[in-house]
Amino acid sequence: MLELKNISKTFNAGTINEKKALIDVSLKLNDGDFCTVIGGNGAGKSTVMNAVAGVWPVDSGQILIDGEDVSALPEFKRAVYLGRVFQDPMTGTAGDMQIDENMALAARRGQKRTLRWGVSRKEEAEYRELVKRLDLGLEDRMTSKVGLLSGGQRQALTLLMATMKKPKVLLLDEHTAALDPKTAAKVLEATDRIVGENKLTTLMVTHNMHDAIAHGNRLIMMSNGRIIYDVAGEEKKKLKVQDLLQKFEEAGGELSDRMALS
Repeated sequence: MLELKNISKTFNAGTINEKKALIDVSLKLNDGDFCTVIGGNGAGKSTVMNAVAGVWPVDSGQILIDGEDVSALPEFKRAVYLGRVFQDPMTGTAGDMQIDENMALAARRGQKRTLRWGVSRKEEAEYRELVKRLDLGLEDRMTSKVGLLSGGQRQALTLLMATMKKPKVLLLDEHTAALDPKTAAKVLEATDRIVGENKLTTLMVTHNMHDAIAHGNRLIMMSNGRIIYDVAGEEKKKLKVQDLLQKFEEAGGELSDRMALS
C-alpha cells in the first residue's frame, strides 16, 4: 500500500548548514500494516512522514501509494490518499466550528460544495454514534465549539476525522506527544481500534519506546537518515525497551531526552 524506493533528501545542500536528512531509504508497507517509527533527534522520522505527505519533493527515489507513483504530486494532490494527525492538537480541527460541523467537513472531503443545509439529521445521528465510541463524553456536546475542548478531546476528534474517509495511508506524527499520559493512553486505544476495524495502513512516529513496542505489527528504528532496524510479527511482540536501547547504541545513535524519559 505504501512503498518508498531509495528516497534521499538533503536540506541546504552545498552550504555550511547541509543536512542529509534521508539517505537511500527503502520501506514497503502491505495493506493493513501498522508500523511504528522510532529514533532520536534528527534521525529522519518526521522527514519520512513529510516526504510521504508531499510537504516537499525528495531529491531522488520514488514514493508509491497503492501502486501509483506520487513522487511528483504536490501536497494538496496527495491529500486524497492520506489521513494525517499532527503533534499539535490545534492543527487538525477548526476551533470556531462545532464538533458536528467539523465532522461534516471531514465527511465531505473531496466532494463538491453545495448550498444544502450544513448537517442533516441523519448525519447528526451518524456523527454522534462515531463520537460516542471515543468514550470521552463528547456525544452530548455535538454543537459545542471545538475550541472549547481539551487537547486530548481535540486530538481524538482529529483522529476520527482523519479516518472517516478510510485513507489509503494514515500518518500519525507523534500524535500523543503533547498529551498527558492518561489522555495519551485513551487516544492510543482509539487509534488501535480505528486502525484495526478499518484495516488502515498506518505509519506512526513516536519518541516513546513503550508505545513503539506495544502498538502495531511492525517497528522500524531510524538513525542519521537511515533505517537501522526493522522488525515485525512475533519477533516484535517479544521486544523489550532494553532491546531497542541496545540496537540504538550499536548504531551510534544519540538518545534524545524524550526517548530517555519515556
